[in-house]
Amino acid sequence: MELFRDLDTGDLAEVMAAALIRTVPRHTPLFRQGDPAQHCHALLSGGVRISQTNAAGAQVALRFIGAGEMFGSVPLFTDRLYPADAETVADSVEIRWTEAALRQLISRHPAIALNLVTVIGRRLMEVQDRLREVTTGRVEQRLARALLRLAARSKASDAGTALAFPLTRKDLAELSGTTLHTASRTLAAWEKRGWLSSGGAQGRSRITVHDLAALTAMAEEGRE
Repeated sequence: MELFRDLDTGDLAEVMAAALIRTVPRHTPLFRQGDPAQHCHALLSGGVRISQTNAAGAQVALRFIGAGEMFGSVPLFTDRLYPADAETVADSVEIRWTEAALRQLISRHPAIALNLVTVIGRRLMEVQDRLREVTTGRVEQRLARALLRLAARSKASDAGTALAFPLTRKDLAELSGTTLHTASRTLAAWEKRGWLSSGGAQGRSRITVHDLAALTAMAEEGRE
C-alpha cells in the first residue's frame, strides 16, 4: 500500500495491529460526500466506486479502487470532509485506520508522512490529467485512456486483460466525460473489432480487453 511503502516488516506489523478489518457486501456505502472524515481506508480484496454529486444532483463516477489501494486518507489532513461517496461494487474486505491511529503511526514513522505527500501529489496530477483529457481529447481517446487506466491495475492472461471491477457503461461514460449513448456506441464498435468483450449480469459487466495495442494507439492518437 502506497502510504506504507518502504516500511520494514516490524513497522508494517505495527501498522496492521492498529487497523480494523471487516468484510463488506456488494453495494455497501463506506462513506458519503460531506461526511466527517474519520478513517483512512484500504482494500484487501474487492472493488469500490468513488463518485461525486454534481451541481445538477447527478452522481458521477470519479475512479475505482481495487485490492491493495488506499482511499479517504487525504481529507483527514485537509478540510476533514469526504469529498465523494464510496460504495462497494463487489463483495470486499476493507481495512481502515482511525484518524488517531494514523496520526500516531505518522509520529512514530516519518516515512508515512513523506508517502502521504506523494499520494496527494499523485491525486492532483490525476485530476489535472482528467481535466486536460476532457477539454482537449476526442471521446474515443478519453474512453480508451479510461480503459487503459483500469487495465493497468488488472491481471492479464492468455484470454486478455480482465478488468478488476464490474462496470456499467454509464460508469465508463462518466469516467471518460461523455454521454451514455456515445460510450455505448463506441464500446459496441470496439467489441465488433475484437478489441474487447463484456459479460455479466445485473447491469454491471466484466470487461476483458483483448487488444491493448489498439486501445493504446487510439489513446495516443493526436498527441504530440
